[in-house]
Amino acid sequence: MPKTPVVFIHGLWIHATAWQPWIDLFAEHGYEASAPGWPGDSDTVEATRADADRLNDVGIEAICRHYADHIETLTAKPIVVGHSFGGLIAQELLANGFATAAVAIDPAPIKGVKSLPFSQLRSGLPVLGNPANKHRTVSLTASQFRYGFGNAISEAESDALHAAWTIPGPGRPLFEDATANFVRNSPATVDTHSAVRGPLLLMSGTEDHTVPKSVTQAVHRLYADNQESVTEYREFEGRGHSLTIDSGWREVADATLEWLASKDLHSAPTAVDAS
Repeated sequence: MPKTPVVFIHGLWIHATAWQPWIDLFAEHGYEASAPGWPGDSDTVEATRADADRLNDVGIEAICRHYADHIETLTAKPIVVGHSFGGLIAQELLANGFATAAVAIDPAPIKGVKSLPFSQLRSGLPVLGNPANKHRTVSLTASQFRYGFGNAISEAESDALHAAWTIPGPGRPLFEDATANFVRNSPATVDTHSAVRGPLLLMSGTEDHTVPKSVTQAVHRLYADNQESVTEYREFEGRGHSLTIDSGWREVADATLEWLASKDLHSAPTAVDAS
């Protein structure tokens, strides 16, 4: 029996190799898991840091197409699991028929979300504070990472995660997301109303500064009138934006596995047939 594929999608500032513990865990549970990087990412953290210009001007549409192209090389439609901007990408892939199910963890807001908490604005200022950043990459300092990602863990753990996993991130996705509600054909648009798709789980850490739970709850409400498809929401008390990579990652990963099992998403995979 072929294994069900799972594709992990990272967000801004974190390298794809940070998903390795998840990949190993999902493999133990019989999945065929992988974590391709964004277009422009190099194979390692160090190499990506050394050649960050390859990520200049990479936007949401290019990232979505990159993962859609990867999925089309697979023998079956995958489950997609995304964190932060990866959570937005996961929703787009699901709505457009490239996945059988999606888990979006602390997902960047899609078009239609009007909530803008102060902590989210402050987390985005290292990029949004300078219009020139739209076309180049920006790195987070340890202090900026601590506020945006590591506020719910110790300073020592936050600094260690910053040193181990952070990479420069393209500014373009943040500018595209910030202006989504004012752009007719925004690349942050997801069909929340009429797409007939597999199940979606939205997850949020209650202490997240970068994507506060009120933002994820607002995303969940956008799906409320879609009676044809399942959309569920779950919170993790006391967790911040680092919840997929910090010492508590296993709680989130186990919850993801349990949800997939509850949806009977560990059977023979479905062939890729996205239009």
